[in-house]
Amino acid sequence: MNISLKHIAIAGNIGSGKTTLAEKLAKHYRWSALYESVDHNPYLKDFYCDMPRWAFHLQIYFLNSRFTQANKIRLGKNTIVQDRTIYEDAHIFAANLRSSGHMSEKDYQCYLDIFHSMLDYVKPPDLLIYLKADIPKLVQQIQKRNREFEFNIKLEYLRNLNEHYEKWISTYTLGKLLVIDVNNLDFVEKIEDFSLIVGRIELEFNNLFS
Repeated sequence: MNISLKHIAIAGNIGSGKTTLAEKLAKHYRWSALYESVDHNPYLKDFYCDMPRWAFHLQIYFLNSRFTQANKIRLGKNTIVQDRTIYEDAHIFAANLRSSGHMSEKDYQCYLDIFHSMLDYVKPPDLLIYLKADIPKLVQQIQKRNREFEFNIKLEYLRNLNEHYEKWISTYTLGKLLVIDVNNLDFVEKIEDFSLIVGRIELEFNNLFS
């Protein structure tokens, strides 16, 4: 693995396996991992119960958290694998909340103003890994991890997020992109599936520096 690579980010819908893959890659390559702020998020449980009430609060919380991570990556020296990017906060989650009517146009434009101001200080990842998963796979993974606050997630919400992800990924030009279909993979229980992902990642890195 080429040590000059500094930032690998993992993108994907809720339940696609981002956090688990980030953890396994960090352990495998001895990278540092930055995870999404979920367990100590003061808005997440309330959001899934009442999206219109808490949408703006939640997105600002995530945006600030991701910007803090971006600064840490920019100023640090270690290779970092990141669980979700600041771009997804805006292009996927905030955009979906606005299009589905859970976030007002006024709040959405305020959010975008803050997001665009932050972009001057954010560098895109050297490699973005997108975990592509269909709804049955996402539901299976969400049920398996058994987080109480996720019991209120509706299938329509997951479908809308998937549509936003597919649209964003199809136009992604900020850097190198690796799409991994995880619908038939179990990289937790099957070492061969994890090895397959590692092999594809290393191939991308070799292509970058060949």
